[in-house]
Order: sequence, then structure tokens, then C-alpha cells
Amino acid sequence: MSNHEQLRQLILDILLLGPEEYSLELCRDQVETWDSLSVVSIAVGLNETFGYHPTPSEATAIHCVNDVISLLEAKGISFGD
Repeated sequence: MSNHEQLRQLILDILLLGPEEYSLELCRDQVETWDSLSVVSIAVGLNETFGYHPTPSEATAIHCVNDVISLLEAKGISFGD
């Protein structure tokens, strides 16, 4: 499974979304379930899935799926799959 697919599944599972609702442009203000608990869940999921645990300030700075990708790429995790 590619990094994109793993991230997609992580976001869908945490935010309780259907596959048709996911996009790289999906942002926090578009999703009712993307609350403070989801931010923590995403941080934990990133650690479990990609081996990187965002700092609290990094986690709270995530507002869109693309922000997650940018953060992980900055830490050396490739999404060029």
C-alpha cells in the first residue's frame, strides 16, 4: 500500500468519512468530525503508520490533508508514489 493510500485510509477511519468525501484538499472546516480529539488521533495515527509523531504545535497546525503530506515530506517521508 502506498503512502498516499495509507494516509487516505487513516483520514477516512479517524474522521468517519466515506471514500467519496476524501480529497487532498479536504480541510478541517469542511468536516464536522475534525475536532480536537481528531487532531490527537491523527497525530497518533501518523506515528503508528509513518513512524513520525508530530509535536503539539505541528498537529494543531494541520488544517488540510495537504498539510499532513507537507509535514511528513519535510520529515523525509515520500509521497511521490
